[in-house]
Amino acid sequence: MKLHNPFRTALVATLGVGLGILLIGSVQTLSTVLLYLGTALFISLGLDPLISWLERQKLPRWLAVLVTIVAVLGVFTGIVLIVLPIIISQVTQLVEQITELVQSSNDIWADLRTWLGGIFPALDIDRVLTEAQDWLLANVGSITGGVINASLTVVNGLFGAFIVLILTIYLTASTPSLKRAVYQLVPASKRPRFIDLADQITDSVGYYVMGQVSLGVINGVLSAIYLSIIQAPFPAVLAVVAFFFSLIPLVGTLTGSTIIVLACLIPGLGSPATALAAGIYYLIYMQIEAYVISPRIMSRAVSVPGAVVVVAALAGGSLLGLLGALIAIPVAASILIIYRQVVIPRMNER
Repeated sequence: MKLHNPFRTALVATLGVGLGILLIGSVQTLSTVLLYLGTALFISLGLDPLISWLERQKLPRWLAVLVTIVAVLGVFTGIVLIVLPIIISQVTQLVEQITELVQSSNDIWADLRTWLGGIFPALDIDRVLTEAQDWLLANVGSITGGVINASLTVVNGLFGAFIVLILTIYLTASTPSLKRAVYQLVPASKRPRFIDLADQITDSVGYYVMGQVSLGVINGVLSAIYLSIIQAPFPAVLAVVAFFFSLIPLVGTLTGSTIIVLACLIPGLGSPATALAAGIYYLIYMQIEAYVISPRIMSRAVSVPGAVVVVAALAGGSLLGLLGALIAIPVAASILIIYRQVVIPRMNER
């Protein structure tokens, strides 16, 4: 191939590569903002079925959005009010126990030596304590920096949650207008088909989110009742753990159940019998959830094959962490809708 103007060709190629690098860098720079926007969009689509139901009950759109947002905030506020006092109480008890231990001991290092010597008779206690002290002194800066970074992470997380809340309210209130704006970009001849597919995709995402929340509520309520009956430690906190982990597809209920069973083994608060009772209950519950509750609740959402669920959850988790695992299945369901209703019919027409 003969190049009539090599300089122009090289210049255009260089500008193209530079533009590509600039776009990639911009996406990386704006990754946090895009993550906030994606999270808010996912939540707003999950709230849309509830808002649509309220609209069918003759409520105006703005009032339906207001009622839904207030209800969601009320639920999360209630969860915080349940968990926070218990956590503060337990931390206060821990501080009091440590204070009593320090005040009651004339020489804490001597008591520690005696305790370790009784457990490990052949251990060189003095050498271990000396090396531990040296390590603490050498790494005090790193430990302090880690604590500061953890505090900044918590602050950034709270700020991000506030941004997501604001974006969710805006997107939820303006969903119809945003849909109309997107529909206008499609040629008029193909617009009805595009609108039909878009509505199916948004409905599937919304029903999936509502279904996962419903599974979480059922697991949380039943866990609170059962854990209170068997006198498990912190039943309210463990019920909240069951609720949040049930929102994670595929492995959420199993992971949450494992944490709860291990919490029932805390010395002085739980017992092996309590942990065994909790383990038997969650084994039975997971079977009922998988074969009875979940199919009934998810019947309105698009069904996704099991292999696709596993691959989608693993891929989403690798790309975006917990959020990616949450949105991976509805995204896979959306792709399946396009594949079944667009790709296959076009292939059959050829």
